[in-house]
Amino acid sequence: QVQLAESGGGSVQAGDSLRLSCAASGRSFSGSTMGWFRQAPGREREFVAAITFNSIDYAESVKGRFTLSRDNTENTVYLQMNSLKPEDTAVYYCGADSFGRRSTWYRLYAYWGQGTQVTVSS
Repeated sequence: QVQLAESGGGSVQAGDSLRLSCAASGRSFSGSTMGWFRQAPGREREFVAAITFNSIDYAESVKGRFTLSRDNTENTVYLQMNSLKPEDTAVYYCGADSFGRRSTWYRLYAYWGQGTQVTVSS
């Protein structure tokens, strides 16, 4: 059974930082694409960042502020979020695509965590 578990969300002020973690269990994800998406109330799930074995992509809205990294020995990916803005407020989801595709489309990700809330107040 594949499971993803996010952690690290919380409520912060604008300009603060948070670090999200996504731990994968049940299989090795070293060859998988791991992505972060977010969803605000009434909005579609949107791409934030994704990492394959040889690439990292970011949404334009988070470039220069967010950094994605992975530790394959721990089957964990990290999303370091700096200079947070109120518009970053959303539930953040970790997803995995076992085919290792480079994609910003959430429907290609077969596995998802339960999400972690990030709230940024001004």
